[in-house]
Amino acid sequence: MTTLETQATVTPDRKLTIQVPPEIQPGEHRVVLIIDESASAQSKKPPLDFPSYPIGPVDDTATFRREDTYGPDGR
Repeated sequence: MTTLETQATVTPDRKLTIQVPPEIQPGEHRVVLIIDESASAQSKKPPLDFPSYPIGPVDDTATFRREDTYGPDGR
């Protein structure tokens, strides 16, 4: 059994091609593929950019307590 760790590119038509070292003989092989999405997600996704909207000052009497926001039954 040989373990390979390499970079690969998936094309838009969802095909994956890799180059194996010369010691791997031609023919059918059992292959286990693990895709580390955390590495590719961090390097390719732009940071989130949420717009901000000025809403003005908040009423000083607002407490934002759950009891003040919801009724006595908690809804």
